[in-house]
Amino acid sequence: MKSIEYIQAALKELDSEVEATLMDMKLSLQEKDNIMLPLLQQKKVLSQTLEDLTYLKEHPPTPNQPCGISKYRED
Repeated sequence: MKSIEYIQAALKELDSEVEATLMDMKLSLQEKDNIMLPLLQQKKVLSQTLEDLTYLKEHPPTPNQPCGISKYRED
């Protein structure tokens, strides 16, 4: 699945952005928080999407049946 590869690449890029923000000594803690909040929200969504796609890849739904992803998720 190409989408899994794209999501993994996006997660790596987000990790790099978070690390660069943390290492920037010119920014105050408040500025770092303001920059990192949307990045971490994106990471959470991408991580859940990656987990869902991986589950569906390993457990493909049968035709004309619901995929059952809601049973798989814990939250």
